[in-house]
Amino acid sequence: MNVSRVVIVTGGTFGIGRAITLRLAELGHTVVAFGLEAPQVSSTAAAGIAELAAELKKRGLHAHLMEADVSSAVDVARVVDATFARHGRIHALVNNAAIGPLGTVLDTDEALFDRILAVNLKGAYLCSRAVLPHMIAAGGGAIINIGSGAGWGKSNMAAYSASKGGLFALGAAMAYDFLHQRIRVNTVVPGGGGIVTGMSVGRVGGDIARLGQGAPGTAAGRAATGEDVANVVAFLISPEAEAISGTIIDVGCFAHQGGPVPAKPAP
Repeated sequence: MNVSRVVIVTGGTFGIGRAITLRLAELGHTVVAFGLEAPQVSSTAAAGIAELAAELKKRGLHAHLMEADVSSAVDVARVVDATFARHGRIHALVNNAAIGPLGTVLDTDEALFDRILAVNLKGAYLCSRAVLPHMIAAGGGAIINIGSGAGWGKSNMAAYSASKGGLFALGAAMAYDFLHQRIRVNTVVPGGGGIVTGMSVGRVGGDIARLGQGAPGTAAGRAATGEDVANVVAFLISPEAEAISGTIIDVGCFAHQGGPVPAKPAP
């Protein structure tokens, strides 16, 4: 059953967020997507609004696209206030915005550590804190966090792992705290290798051909895609998922369990 929702998607103009924006718009939802136009540290994502607007137009779809910084309380308030003023309701929030510079604690300086946590963890806190009063007043809503298998700790990802581990915990805490207000909070973990994002492309020096090399793929016999993640997000905001909260759903290769997953056998 497809019921139109008003959905805010953070980091919604590039990569996985872009795929989520397009899929939700395709399903008839009212989407407000925002991100930054300038490239962020270790990422190639930039100037995504015009390209996404063109793609939406080509498909006969619409979404409200904004430039805003998820780590800024002022920017978040501007997006949420504009959404509520225009549509009178906020049914769902997708906390997708993230940056993922690599590094150990020794080669991650304090400013970079703070920035990673500000975007990946504080951003989810700020956005959730801004939308929750609207959802509670309206009788319920859905928050979907986009996590990472790194949240259980991975080598050379100290700050990123810390931020995503915090996101798992934050999501679980909110699921408990707002259960009786009919707020559903779930975390989706992309896996399987090969999903094109500004972060993933940045990690391979901008060479998209290197993405997914040696990755185990998924049970579908291929690497996961942003569209796979978007389909799960769409389900979690739908009426069919109204009893689901506090879950972690892995889209790919058991990434939320921390791995390792065996490599795909040679043909």
